[in-house]
Amino acid sequence: MNIDLIPLISYVIVTTFTPGPNNISSAAMGVTYGYRRTIPYLFGISSGFFLVMLVAAYLSSALLGIMPFAEQYLRWIGSGYILYLAISTLWTDYRFSGSSEDAMAFTKGFVLQLFNPKVAVYGLTLYSTFLAGISGHIAWLSFFAAIFAMTALAATSTWALCGAAIRNSLKKESFRKAVNIVLALLLVYTALALSGVMPNS
Repeated sequence: MNIDLIPLISYVIVTTFTPGPNNISSAAMGVTYGYRRTIPYLFGISSGFFLVMLVAAYLSSALLGIMPFAEQYLRWIGSGYILYLAISTLWTDYRFSGSSEDAMAFTKGFVLQLFNPKVAVYGLTLYSTFLAGISGHIAWLSFFAAIFAMTALAATSTWALCGAAIRNSLKKESFRKAVNIVLALLLVYTALALSGVMPNS
């Protein structure tokens, strides 16, 4: 097995911890519900992330072949879902509405991964470049998919904790509105960048 670990680790850390739909929405959930009630959402994200990593690992060659056709549709669907998250974030009042939100949180996090083109492109990049040398080793592909999912859980947890830390300050309406606007604008920017409407740095 020939893997250049330093570039791989650098790419994974930078890509996973920088702002994106997972991290921004996790921060918003932490602000809204606190960290403990955000945990199901975080596990939904990491579970969906693991599934997408497995698909990217096992089908990277085939997906790369159809990427010019499939990628644009994935981008538009994902961007639409992220815009929905932005609108929800903008109008949230930060009042916990009951256990049904906890029950749905896992599903919301999981679904976000299925329509998040950043995760799909991220997985394809990892497995077609850094990990191309292990493409025939199912055990290693699964192992790395689990590692990437755990890294995503660490990143979203960090963002959710930061969101939860400022939760008490949201009793002030002006602060709440400012937080809503900032988080919503970040999600809108992410959606536009992923859709191809504007450059995605």
